[in-house]
Amino acid sequence: MAHILLLHSVHGRRPAVLAAADRLRAAGHEVTTPDLYGLPAADTVEEGFALLDKVGRDTVLERAAAAARDLPGETVLAGFSMGAGVAGALLAERPRTAALVLLHGTGGAPESVRPGLPVQLHLADPDEYEPPDEVDEWRRAMTAAGARLAVYRYPGPGHLFTDPEAPDHDALAAALTWDRTLAFLADR
Repeated sequence: MAHILLLHSVHGRRPAVLAAADRLRAAGHEVTTPDLYGLPAADTVEEGFALLDKVGRDTVLERAAAAARDLPGETVLAGFSMGAGVAGALLAERPRTAALVLLHGTGGAPESVRPGLPVQLHLADPDEYEPPDEVDEWRRAMTAAGARLAVYRYPGPGHLFTDPEAPDHDALAAALTWDRTLAFLADR
């Protein structure tokens, strides 16, 4: 099975992230869930953005890179919302990445994508943080760069629909997301 680096959302390393890691471990994967803030997790998105501002985006990226440093080159990069963007940013330093799993946010600059890279994206539809025109542009760029892209949109739920503690939670959409993600990772 795969090594997975699972990166948290702007809220911080909440119980939902640790529960997701446990779900992945139960499927046989090795999972690393670094705390990119080093501070208690936030309850609201506003508090989360305040934490991000306090810690700083550069520090978050440095901590993610440090967490990845000792992992195998073929590690799967995965993230929730902000963590999806951080996972995508790590691609430039990790050309042997086995796959990219993006939950609640796009990630990965096309210039960092190697041809054939498996990428799976899961988004609410609509998603206040991922406007359809931006997602379409990202999809075209990633496909043009050669990514093997699968995009799943979930009508109805809000942004963090896989997080049972979030007001956006949707149990059916979350279950389908995890079924698809585990099937995607089974081959890694």
